[in-house]
Amino acid sequence: MNLDDFWANAIWSLAPSIGIGLIFWFVIRAVVRADRGERKAYARMEQKLRTERAQERQKTAAAPKEAPGDG
Repeated sequence: MNLDDFWANAIWSLAPSIGIGLIFWFVIRAVVRADRGERKAYARMEQKLRTERAQERQKTAAAPKEAPGDG
């Protein structure tokens, strides 16, 4: 057995593990990126909803209230 065969066997022995590791890394990376995008979208939606609710409260507070007995 010469040294070239040793290194070729070592590379071929590690290739499946490295391949699976790379696939795992890409999948986890995609999940993390999708989660980050989802959180940003949810934060924008939440901020829009809070702004709309604050505007509704301001309109309600600015509207004249009826006195008791008016009606």
